[in-house]
Amino acid sequence: MNLRRPNANDAVGTFNRSKNVVPMSGLCTRCVDGCKGGCDIWLSSFRGREVLYPGPFGETTSGADKNYPLDYSHLNIQGYAVGAKGLPDGVEGNPDTAVFSDVDTETAYGWDRKVKMTIPIFTGALGSTEIARTGWEHFAVGAAISGITLVCGENVCGVDQELVLDSNGKVAKSPEMDRRIETYNKYHEGYGEILVQMNVEDTRLGVAEYVSSKHNLETIELKWGQGAKCIGGEIKVKSLERAKELQKRGYIVRPDPSLSEVERAFNSGAIREIERHSRLGFVTREGFQSEIDRLRDLGFKRITLKTGAYSMTELAMALRYGSEAKIDLLTIDGAPGGTGMSPWPMMNEWGIPTFYLQSLTYEFCLRLKERGLRVPDIAMAGGFSSEDGVFKALAMGSPFVKAVCMGRALMIPGMVGKNIGHWIKSGDLPKNVKKYGDTPEKIFVTCEELREKLGGEIKDLPMGAIGIYTYCQRFKTGLQQLMAGSRNFRVSTIGRHDLMALTEEAAKVSGIAYVMDAYRDAAEGILDGE
Repeated sequence: MNLRRPNANDAVGTFNRSKNVVPMSGLCTRCVDGCKGGCDIWLSSFRGREVLYPGPFGETTSGADKNYPLDYSHLNIQGYAVGAKGLPDGVEGNPDTAVFSDVDTETAYGWDRKVKMTIPIFTGALGSTEIARTGWEHFAVGAAISGITLVCGENVCGVDQELVLDSNGKVAKSPEMDRRIETYNKYHEGYGEILVQMNVEDTRLGVAEYVSSKHNLETIELKWGQGAKCIGGEIKVKSLERAKELQKRGYIVRPDPSLSEVERAFNSGAIREIERHSRLGFVTREGFQSEIDRLRDLGFKRITLKTGAYSMTELAMALRYGSEAKIDLLTIDGAPGGTGMSPWPMMNEWGIPTFYLQSLTYEFCLRLKERGLRVPDIAMAGGFSSEDGVFKALAMGSPFVKAVCMGRALMIPGMVGKNIGHWIKSGDLPKNVKKYGDTPEKIFVTCEELREKLGGEIKDLPMGAIGIYTYCQRFKTGLQQLMAGSRNFRVSTIGRHDLMALTEEAAKVSGIAYVMDAYRDAAEGILDGE
């Protein structure tokens, strides 16, 4: 099975010259001396470490494309001709009461389930990357008016160009963090929340203390890792002075800007970008509980944890330690992944793929429950982009999974909307957009809905926010249809019985009934007249 062709990919700007490629290595079958490019090895021969990363940095989002043996397409959703679970109390299901547009798509998470969202998705991956910074207004407002949670990711304070540190090296002022929180809160309507994520550097800089004292945030998130990588957050900078500044703030910066040879190479134009990396975390049971206690003492009402596609051991740690610490949400991010600047080989070849990771998660959650422990609310992440995948994740993880965290799928509508706004102003609308009209009211189908909802404030909305809202409305409608077809009129009634595995291997891994076995006993009972 050829899962991926390495050594050439559009994400890193490389390609094979030959039509025939060795499946394992990705090398051209016939490698010719004098070839003018351009596979990974060819480009790496003179650009070196640059070829590890998708690019151009700050202008693209990239997602791994390895074709794993199993994924959520190996499951299908069951459909039924009878029943209506989750209707309001006292309402009996019939063709007039079980209408798909009345399906309740709200979900809630947290120890007290006080954080409600209009749909069971929220955004992640919006940390210190350039796309997150430049598109924040679009992403944040879009999430707020859509009624979903927004995760302000790691390293935001640490890369703030206007960051002010106190005499102890802690955050005293971070205008960029202030902007991010205030932008979301301005449009927040009671659904969802903004929460700030912390890695090793964020903890050392005192980010929790800052956002607690200045912004009174109720929730904060600790980060162990993500599906795209396990080596910490990464960005690129194009200034030697900026690289040295980040190094002074405690980050790992490579190539080392303090070395004379690196400075000479940068000044000559050979090195054009310098990477900033975060440190690896080291998790212990005692250290984790101590940090949870510290954050609660700072006044945070809810604490969440984001973990990545680590081994089975780390998954068990996240679930067991999270249960003992009574965290409010555990987001489990499977491979593949990537939105900002994760190393391309790591995005494809590192970590447990989401389908397998969720199968293990369900197994481990049951084990904890059998031991009388309360399992933290779970959110799955790692490659989801549409309502059918979200339904499958909710069903496969029922009753533990409450939502799905999305990266690129919720960033794309923001970028599309933002660009439509630019194209309208410049009079350069593409034909496939202009066919709908040349004003926001004609192009975006939700404009009048938002005008009714927000009144005069709609004129101040970023176009990208309208894009995200429009996508979320489409997502909600699509989910309502799938839920109605499986006779689920509330998210909480979706269960594993609403899925079937299309292959025996998928059934073995997930524990979901194979399509030729699902409901067989009930069907045979009907055939036998029982």
